[in-house]
Amino acid sequence: MWEWQFEGACRETGSESFYHPDGERGAARRLRDAAAKEICTGCPVMLACREHALAIREPFGVWGGMTEDERQVALAERDIAAAGIAG
Repeated sequence: MWEWQFEGACRETGSESFYHPDGERGAARRLRDAAAKEICTGCPVMLACREHALAIREPFGVWGGMTEDERQVALAERDIAAAGIAG
């Protein structure tokens, strides 16, 4: 199920908008992430993109309006919730 990618707003933008270069930190990284997330807000497949990134545990870039760090937090919360249900 990759067809959703053909509808992504990111197809009009270079990947450098969504992936940080080596060594990018601080304000520069926050500004690039914010600009990438802004592109995602108007994307018709944002939720499909986000769920894909979470499902495969994508370690890099902005996907579905979420940064790497935001995905890590969401995944940790899902893991904790799943452990609570199973335990």
